[in-house]
Amino acid sequence: MLHISKLVPHGQGLAPVLLKRATQVELDWDLRQKSRLETHDSAGRQLGIFLPRGTVLRGGDVLVAEDGSLIRVMAAPQTVLRITPCNSHGSSFDLIRAAYHLGNRHVPIELKPDHLKIEPDHVLA
Repeated sequence: MLHISKLVPHGQGLAPVLLKRATQVELDWDLRQKSRLETHDSAGRQLGIFLPRGTVLRGGDVLVAEDGSLIRVMAAPQTVLRITPCNSHGSSFDLIRAAYHLGNRHVPIELKPDHLKIEPDHVLA
C-alpha cells in the first residue's frame, strides 16, 4: 500500500507536464470528506490516504505519495435531487424556505438562483 499524507490544493505550483503524468483517483463527495481512507488509483495501486482531520478533497487537488508520485483527485459524477419551485403555485421564495429547512437538518446543499441540489434522499424527496 502506498501511503499519502500530503495534499497540494488544485495542483498549485506544479508543472503541467507533471500533472499530465499523474495517475488519478475518482472519489465521490462522501469519500472526499474523509481524512483516512483506502482506495485504488487509475494504475491499480492501493492507496492509503492519511490527511489531517477536517481536510476535504476537491476535484483537481493533487496528492503526493511517500514515493514522490502524484495522484490527481477527480470528483466522481453523482446523482442529485434538483429542487425547483412549482411553476403554477410557487415562487422563488419557496426555495429560500426549502434551503432554510434543509440547512436546519444539516443537509449538504448546493444553492443556485433558480434551484437547489441535494444528495438523493427518499424521505426528503
